[in-house]
Amino acid sequence: MTPISRKRLLVRVRRASPRRLIGGRAVKVDEQLGSEVDRYLHIRQERKVLFPRALVVGLAAGAVAVAFRIALTSAHDARNAVIAWAHTLPWGGPAVPIAVGAVGAAASVWLVRRLAPEAGGSGIPHLGGVLHRMREMHPGRLVPVKFVGGLLALGSGMALGREGPSVQIGGAVGAAVADRIGRDPRDRLTLIAAGAGAGLAAAFNAPLAGLIFVLEEVQRDFRPLVFGATFIAAAVATAISQTVSGPFPVFEVSAYPVPPVRLLAVFAVVGVLCGVFGVAFNRALIGGMDAAERLVPTMRRAVTFAAVVGAISGAVAYVSPDFVGGGHDIAEVILDGNVALAMIPLLFLLRFALTIGSYSTGAPGGIFAPLLVLGALVGLGVGEATALLVPAGTIAPGAFAVVGMAAYFAAVVRAPLTGIVLIIEMTGSYALMLPLLVACFMAYIVAEAVGTPPIYEALLGRDLARSGITPAAAPIVVSIEVEPGAPFAGLRVRELGLPRGCVIVTIRDGETEIIPQAETRLLPHMRVSAVIAPEATGAYKALHDGLATAAPAVDASG
Repeated sequence: MTPISRKRLLVRVRRASPRRLIGGRAVKVDEQLGSEVDRYLHIRQERKVLFPRALVVGLAAGAVAVAFRIALTSAHDARNAVIAWAHTLPWGGPAVPIAVGAVGAAASVWLVRRLAPEAGGSGIPHLGGVLHRMREMHPGRLVPVKFVGGLLALGSGMALGREGPSVQIGGAVGAAVADRIGRDPRDRLTLIAAGAGAGLAAAFNAPLAGLIFVLEEVQRDFRPLVFGATFIAAAVATAISQTVSGPFPVFEVSAYPVPPVRLLAVFAVVGVLCGVFGVAFNRALIGGMDAAERLVPTMRRAVTFAAVVGAISGAVAYVSPDFVGGGHDIAEVILDGNVALAMIPLLFLLRFALTIGSYSTGAPGGIFAPLLVLGALVGLGVGEATALLVPAGTIAPGAFAVVGMAAYFAAVVRAPLTGIVLIIEMTGSYALMLPLLVACFMAYIVAEAVGTPPIYEALLGRDLARSGITPAAAPIVVSIEVEPGAPFAGLRVRELGLPRGCVIVTIRDGETEIIPQAETRLLPHMRVSAVIAPEATGAYKALHDGLATAAPAVDASG
């Protein structure tokens, strides 16, 4: 197709444009048409430039994520080989995996604290802070520390997942590509988001989940440029992943039939329980991190604490190697329904405690995979109890475990659409679509009703408060979408009552950018960008509470 110049395009649009009566005369609205044409051409030019860059980000992020997964698989096999060898020793066998766990965990935490503190934990809260312009991204130091530190932590058996590091590394790769080509700050953020989606897609062979997670949770921006860049990067990263590991779901599960409608009430129970236990998980995780920070304020104590948690993980690994690490092996057992009902509460509590303890050390590792194990246990428990109470007319308990994974994710992360799509792509269980919708909806509303914030939002707020951004050391720029039903939805700018030092600079409605005035009205799904000065006490909380339906747990900027 031959490119159309601005002049030719404006002539075509003018011929088809309606006339407007102004002062009794028919006048062409040339100024408005010119603005629309300029915006169209600008967007088209942005796509031409940005989408090829997104392809490069997808290639690079996918390659790094696949390399990370291969390295973790090798570490997993090596750990199991060491445990098998330890069982052959005449005495002192348990000391071997205990030592391996302690050394790996301690080295991981030391590396993070020494070289790149932002590489600790999941990394997704840090990524969210970067995309909302509250944090900086330094890919040169973050990528190697996250890769090596995550390999040490997960390889030693800590109950953490690979998806958090994959997402943060992918975002850092996007930042590196943007820095290399010298893109403007907005395009840099778009490429960071695209890299994050590519990292998740490559980690789980789940391209749609990678795309939706960025739009629903990380970036919370549905602009076509963000959508298109993330879509391209996630698709390319998945292609790389499938080239290496094959086009297979992460979990091999039975092909379940479509459940009868009467069982939807039972799946709703799964959602309610996951909502309750999801809230407990969020509170326990934040509480565990706060307790660890009080008990181990120094570098030496933090490393020692990590060694203790690693040693406990090693002891568990000696008894049951499949029960440590990200939990993929034990998840396969749960999805097959090969866990006795009486054992499920004990396994849930043990895995719950291992996850909280491992994450509280600050070691680099995510919570996606551990969440899926916990949710699968809840779902399997309900499924097996249902089979005992109603032997006829039900389906395999493993189907409930699949649904429980998504519901628990929805309760903890508060991203139900991501949870549904992720589990479908990871298991291939398309027949369970309606039960997944019911359970995730129930888990979401239960968690929201309790009032605790989503886990990544709570972690980001905690991190910002700990880092001294209350009050801010320098002006910060925040971008928040107006949610339907939010207190500021429908109000004019002059009616917001924001603190002095908080200035709304732009409002974006789709692809239209508005310079706000006193009478500009905020409507749902508009994206508001504001500059907050260091002395604007409480500004971020006021802005967030007014634009978003749910308020954060911690005041992020004062």
